Amino acid sequence: MTAEATAKAATTRHHEVAIIGAGFAGIGMAIALRRAGIDDFVMLERADDLGGTWRDNTYPGVACDVPAHLYGFASHPNPTWSGLYARGDEIHAYLEHVARREGLHDRLLLRTAMLHAQWDATTSRWRIRTASGALTARSLVLACGRLTEPEIPDIDDLETFPGPIFHSSRWDHSVDLTGLRVAVVGTGASAVQLVPELARTAGHVTLFQRTPPWIMPRGAHPYSAEERERFATRPGELARLRAGLYAEGEARFASRSGDVTAAAEATAIARAHLAAQVDDPSLRAQLTPQYAFGCKRVLLSDEFYPAVASPAVTLEPSALASVRDDVLVSQTGAEHPADALVLATGFATTQQPYAELVTGEEGTTLAEHWSGGMTSFGSTVVAGFPNMFVLDGPNAALGHSSSVLMIEEQAAYAVRGLVRARREVVRVDPVAEAAYTDEIAAAAASTPWMTGGCRNWYVDERSGRLTLLWPGTVDAFRARLARADGSEFLTVDEHAEARAEKGSS
Repeated sequence: MTAEATAKAATTRHHEVAIIGAGFAGIGMAIALRRAGIDDFVMLERADDLGGTWRDNTYPGVACDVPAHLYGFASHPNPTWSGLYARGDEIHAYLEHVARREGLHDRLLLRTAMLHAQWDATTSRWRIRTASGALTARSLVLACGRLTEPEIPDIDDLETFPGPIFHSSRWDHSVDLTGLRVAVVGTGASAVQLVPELARTAGHVTLFQRTPPWIMPRGAHPYSAEERERFATRPGELARLRAGLYAEGEARFASRSGDVTAAAEATAIARAHLAAQVDDPSLRAQLTPQYAFGCKRVLLSDEFYPAVASPAVTLEPSALASVRDDVLVSQTGAEHPADALVLATGFATTQQPYAELVTGEEGTTLAEHWSGGMTSFGSTVVAGFPNMFVLDGPNAALGHSSSVLMIEEQAAYAVRGLVRARREVVRVDPVAEAAYTDEIAAAAASTPWMTGGCRNWYVDERSGRLTLLWPGTVDAFRARLARADGSEFLTVDEHAEARAEKGSS
């Protein structure tokens, strides 16, 4: 080693654990580490603040569609949520509060994007390069989220549009849309929230709908001051509320996953909701999905249908195909003039951007390993990437309840692996990963996500596998991780034998 390299190595910071990301997953992992007595960790965050999704999404009307008292850490109940569903700014403030309570700010490196992470077999460490320097860690936790990079649709001459154009997750607050003709592309979760808000202030809204969503009544209501006071002074009452919301969420799985009776009941509710809010039979037909309930993400709103049915909104029942100056042309050939364009088109989900930045034991990037769709064992550990844990990644999303519940289970499982990593390098057996992947595929095979006649963001377009959703309840996920007894990891001898066989082949 040269003198320059020796000096560089001497100044490289080392930690037991490096966490990439400071949203719910990163903070949840840090809480789990603290509870386990693992205190030598650092959190790298590319932005100038923590919060992840709830930092980035600030569009009008942004809120969570999971009940607030279920959308938080079990160790940090929040009696002050304003209502059944929390606004985006409330959730961001909650994460700031949790970080302060846990004393995480002195472990948090903001404006520190991970540029590359590579496993060093010589030292059994992860070498992590950032714009502000290098560090090493015994273990790497990818808590980067799955809804981080906006999906920009391929639209002819989109860049020639003369007015303001931005994605819903990168809202440009410097643009005043009051009185303007605003076009919104997409009818997913973000659009369903922001279109009613725009309808109140814009001159007119044109909504480009490729596929209508199933929408259920939201039934949102505020909590009174008396209720919030009871939650704060009677922890048992708050715990019972959370338990009830959890049970309701678990019960929803049946309708989302294709149970015939439950899906029929939910479909009837959704159809009745549409009929009650949209009188025009032609418009109602355009807003009625032609695919199975649950195939796409089921949305909640009491305001979207009335907004679309009002004179303030024009529904274009096809995708935006091209741009000609300030005229937006749909796939049906309809022309809609617009002053501003909002892309509510979702995120890159099946091909996670961070995967290109991580190189494993055999010189293979995580993106290469996932070239046929994301794979893992326990939705958390990946073969070929020692001492690495992924939260909120492959098959860890939910379509029926709170993703925070999954994060907490994954973090607990990761802690077990991190404790093991203190004794030996933790390597996932490729056979165990393949078996888990087959297990997921078998559980998903007959669900609406695979057979419901829609295109959704849960299924990888390259392999046709379900790679985002966990095809079961939270209870089932908890039980599955509880059954993981360590046999999913290679012993030192098994790893040596596998390398020898590979070398001789």
